[in-house]
Amino acid sequence: ALLALMMANAGGAWDNAKKYVEAGALGGKGSDAHKATIVGDTVGDPFKDTSGPSMNILLKLMAIVAVVFGPLFL
Repeated sequence: ALLALMMANAGGAWDNAKKYVEAGALGGKGSDAHKATIVGDTVGDPFKDTSGPSMNILLKLMAIVAVVFGPLFL
């Protein structure tokens, strides 16, 4: 769950950094900072939109499987 939280936060932060630069900060559109934030947003979108939520579901599934099958191994 912690990894999913960090991935979702990182994706959101990179997306907001791009919006901040596009609003005119650090040279605005076309600057080197803007090019870097585009790369960060490209990496961050899958984190925010897919990897974070799917990792959270996987961790919940693992916990449920452990609770259900735990008594069989004790």
